[in-house]
Amino acid sequence: MRDWLTCVTWTRVLPALLLFALGLGGAQAREAVPVAADPVAEARVQKLSEQLRCLVCQNQTLADSHAELAEDLKNQVREMVLKGLSDREIIDYLVARYGDFVLYSPPVRATTWLLWGGPFLLLAAGLGLLAHRLRSRPRPERLNAGERAAAQRLLAGMEKE
Repeated sequence: MRDWLTCVTWTRVLPALLLFALGLGGAQAREAVPVAADPVAEARVQKLSEQLRCLVCQNQTLADSHAELAEDLKNQVREMVLKGLSDREIIDYLVARYGDFVLYSPPVRATTWLLWGGPFLLLAAGLGLLAHRLRSRPRPERLNAGERAAAQRLLAGMEKE
């Protein structure tokens, strides 16, 4: 009996240990990201990284992302800052290379009006549908004097019980 219990325990524990060991292999330490010697330049890099979207992580800025591509883009931005390019030149370069998607807040243009106005259109449509449903629902009928008296007698009988 004891051998069977040991066998059952190991058949449950061993796969869990193997999965845990495999999971540890994915957690790799990274080297620290090199920062510019100039703290003003590094502050510009940080500010620009907060305005740019990570191309891999759907809804993160470059500053928030730890993806390899995001690190590469931050390093590109750092190099351009150190070369003396203005913020506008850096953003224009990245937009020319990756499109408006690289901007965390895309500009309002003819191609993006639905992106900006869509939520408000959906809200207005939902409120209109709600108002229509509330107006078209059946109204409760009013009781006449005889029905009201019968209801009161029934309620009075229920109170006595």
